[in-house]
Amino acid sequence: MKKNLETLCVQAGWTPKKGESRVLPIYQSTTFKYETSEQMARLFDLEDEGYFYTRLANPTNDAVAAKINALEGGVGAVLTSSGQAANFFAVFNICEAGDHFITTNSIYGGTYNLFGVTMKKLGIECTFVDQEWDDERIEAEFRPNTKCFFGETISNPGGNVFDIERFAKMAHKHGVPLIVDNTFATPINCRPFEWGCDIVTHSTTKYMDGHATQVGGAIVDSGNFDWDAYGDKFHGLTTPDESYHGLTYTKAFGKKAYITKAVSQLMRDLGSIPSPQNCFLLNLGLETLHLRMPRHCENAQKVAEWLEKNEKVAWVNYSGLKDNKYHALAQKYLPNGSCGVIAFGLKGTREDAIKFMDNLDFICIVTHVADARTCVLHPASHTHRQMSDEQLMEAGVAPDLIRLSVGIENCDDIIADLEQAMAKM
Repeated sequence: MKKNLETLCVQAGWTPKKGESRVLPIYQSTTFKYETSEQMARLFDLEDEGYFYTRLANPTNDAVAAKINALEGGVGAVLTSSGQAANFFAVFNICEAGDHFITTNSIYGGTYNLFGVTMKKLGIECTFVDQEWDDERIEAEFRPNTKCFFGETISNPGGNVFDIERFAKMAHKHGVPLIVDNTFATPINCRPFEWGCDIVTHSTTKYMDGHATQVGGAIVDSGNFDWDAYGDKFHGLTTPDESYHGLTYTKAFGKKAYITKAVSQLMRDLGSIPSPQNCFLLNLGLETLHLRMPRHCENAQKVAEWLEKNEKVAWVNYSGLKDNKYHALAQKYLPNGSCGVIAFGLKGTREDAIKFMDNLDFICIVTHVADARTCVLHPASHTHRQMSDEQLMEAGVAPDLIRLSVGIENCDDIIADLEQAMAKM
C-alpha cells in the first residue's frame, strides 16, 4: 500500500511485531550475539544481512534511515554523525586522489571549506561555479576525471534555489551523478529524485530533528545512476573490492551498490556514525516534520513580506516573494513552500547588522538554523568568517547578509521583536 508523506513521517521505518515496542526502541548496544562463527563470518563477507557492530549497523539507526529513505523515495539510506559527514561521505564514496568534482559556490560555508580546503589535502580537487552562469560556461569546467556535481536545493545562507532538472541533465550528459543537499527544503517540500537527482544528503540536525537536540546527517541513494555504464570512471563500485575478497558492488547489490559501499567501506573505515540515542531523538522530530514545515513557511512568508516593506531593510532574498529572482524556480520545485530561512540586509554597515541582532529579545543569536525557535546569524562574522570578502561575494554571501531562521512561534511576536530591535538602531 502506497502511503503519503504525512503517514510516512509517522509510520515508516519501524513496524513492530507481536509483543514488540510500539515506539522505536533505543538499541544502546555496541555489539550483537550470534550462535556460530559461520554466522558472523557471513556478515563480515556481506553475504547475509544482520547486526554485529553498531559502527556498521544498528536497528535503531537503520529504522530511522529507512524512514528518511521512504520520504525521499530512494532505494537505501545511511545515517551519519553530522551533515558534514554526510556530504563528505557522499562525494568521497566515488572520488579518490587525483579526481575532480564540481559544486555551486553558494553552498554552506562549512561545506565550502570541506570541499575547497580539506578534500584538496586528500588529492581531490573541487571547482566552484556560479549557478547563474550559462550552460556553456559551466560545462567547460567538466574534465575527464570529474566524478560528480553537487548543489543545495536551497542554499545556506543565501536562500538561492537550485535548478535541479537543469543540473541533473548537465551532469548526466557528462556521465556523472548529481548530488543534492536537500536540508532546507526537506522531502516535505521537495523530492530531488523526481527531478533527476541521483543522491540526496541532509543535515538531519536541522528541520528533520526540528528541536536542536541532536547532530546528524543522512545520505539517500535513488538507485537510478548507471555506474556500470561508466565503469572505468567509477571503478570503486564496478571492480572487485579486495577488502571484501574481490566482491564487486554493482554485481552483488545492483541498485544499492552506492549506498552499500558507503556503509560497508566508508563507515567501516571512517566510523562517522550517529548514536542510537541521537537517532531516537531524530525519529521523534521526523514524526512532526509534515506539520512543522508548513508553519515555518507560512511564518517566513509573512516576515519576508514585512521586511520587504520596511524602510530600514536594503534587500530581502526569499523565494516566496513574487518579485524574487528565484520565485519561478520555487514555483516549479517548491510549490508548497520553500523553508523558514530568509536572507536580508539592513541599510547601513556591518556593525549596524550586529547591533540589530544584539537588540533582539527572544530571537536568539545562535550558530544553529532551522528548528522550532526563531534565531538569527550574521554569516560574515560567524559561519563564513574564514572566508575573505572576495570569497564571500563569490559565494553569494554579502557582508551585510543576515540569516533569519523563522520558527513556529506566533508570527506577530516574531515581527514585533524584529521591529523593536530595528527601532533601537
